Amino acid sequence: MATICQRWRPDRGRCFKNYAIVVVLLTDLVLQCVNGYLSSPHVGQEPLSTRDAQHGPVITSPVVPAATSVSFDEERYTSKCPSGSLCTRLPADCIHCNYQHNCTYGRPASFSCKPKKGVQCTGQSGQQQTNFSLSVTCQFCWQLDPSLYRCSNSTNCMTVSCPRKRYNATCDVLDHVHCLGKRRFQKRLFCNWTGGYKWSTALALSITLGGFGADRFYLGQWREGLGKLFSFGGLGIWTLIDVLLIGVGYVGPADGSLYI
Repeated sequence: MATICQRWRPDRGRCFKNYAIVVVLLTDLVLQCVNGYLSSPHVGQEPLSTRDAQHGPVITSPVVPAATSVSFDEERYTSKCPSGSLCTRLPADCIHCNYQHNCTYGRPASFSCKPKKGVQCTGQSGQQQTNFSLSVTCQFCWQLDPSLYRCSNSTNCMTVSCPRKRYNATCDVLDHVHCLGKRRFQKRLFCNWTGGYKWSTALALSITLGGFGADRFYLGQWREGLGKLFSFGGLGIWTLIDVLLIGVGYVGPADGSLYI
């Protein structure tokens, strides 16, 4: 740099000034590197391998052991599994069975089963068993009798309609019932909810006070009730027609529910 400045004597002052700026920048850069090195966390500490050997592995984030979820699942089903009972009497959620679908529909079939972890059961002799045979009727869960499962009910569909309406229901098999396939399934059912209206009461009101619209008022059909009231039951004709319609169940509650 000095040689260059001597060669260009007219600009010697500017050259030395630039040279001083470069020296200052290089000095500042070196000081920053030294300061960063001295303030880094590895200075004055033991090597990582030495610390790991003395204190074990360092966990930087909380980790939930897998055994916690397993124990939670066990508590969820073991709470409803009787301990020490017969293996063949255990609920379906308490056992694992090797169901095969090559059985004859509607016929009893024997499958090998074992209780789930944490569930203890005994055989007919009273000894604890880890494997046992279970006789199950060969049919899928959705093919069971309606009394063996519970379905969600809908109060939004009309029960009095032609044709009668259906709705999609979610059904769950009862705990003590064993079947093939999924224990929760979807099924289309007829609208079968009730609002508490009695067919016998509606028919009695139609026969006795139908001319005043009492039957229609009872069923929640206040417009028709007012029409019958001010027309004296349509001069008796409307009254006779309503007796027939309510008697056969064609006229029902205004909310679309079933009679009880």
